[in-house]
Amino acid sequence: MNLDVAWRISPRSRPRHHVRVTVLVDPAVQFTIDQLALASGLTTRNIRAHQTRGLLPPPEVRGRTGYYRRDHLARLQLIREMQEKGFKLTAIKRILAGVPGGAGADALSFERALLTWQTEQPEVVRADALARRIPLDDPDLVARIERLGLLARLPDGEHWRVQSPMLVRAAEELVQLGLPLEAGLAVQEELTKHGRGVARAFVRLFVEQVWRPFEERGQPEDEWPSVREALSRMRPLAEQSLLATFRIVMDHEATEAFKTGRRRRGRS
Repeated sequence: MNLDVAWRISPRSRPRHHVRVTVLVDPAVQFTIDQLALASGLTTRNIRAHQTRGLLPPPEVRGRTGYYRRDHLARLQLIREMQEKGFKLTAIKRILAGVPGGAGADALSFERALLTWQTEQPEVVRADALARRIPLDDPDLVARIERLGLLARLPDGEHWRVQSPMLVRAAEELVQLGLPLEAGLAVQEELTKHGRGVARAFVRLFVEQVWRPFEERGQPEDEWPSVREALSRMRPLAEQSLLATFRIVMDHEATEAFKTGRRRRGRS
């Protein structure tokens, strides 16, 4: 959407339903609160509430009108996306506390790029429904699952937060195949340990080869887009590399295991 066109739309004509709009904005543009609401997809009431809570710096006031900048819009987009990912306002405030009030929109966009690394949305499920999918009657087993970060019991005692629905579905399928959940957890513990090592390797690659040189150059404004792009591309590259490596190693290990089994049967 062209912002000049958007400004011609009366606030009264905006639809009641929430619509996500991506707006390309000139860095020098300034917004009234109505224009900012239109560009961000939030209401003016929400914007004022974020200011009151200290999530959004105040506008520059000229005469009796407050004017907001591009970094205000970027901050509101970051807040909205964190809320959509399940962050509470108190947690959002702690995160934003590390972003200076006058931080440029590119720096805030970088914070938004960090959020894309959390691609899987947690789910909240009833305890009885989850127990029908995977056995949760063994307290020691449940404690292992919680230590792995797969599940988190909510304060009401009747619901669980499933941190990774994909992994829980995998555990459910193992149980359906007749395999003990304990064996699946042992494998997951190994995967978590090795996965952490892989993640650290790729984070170290980004920090040492991209972020640190960028900081040493004084974080030039015109380099923010390339740094943000490097961060956005790093996760899919890591996932693709890990999957390709896993397939090669898995094929090799499976082949060797079957060869060993055939040799043993041949000797018996």
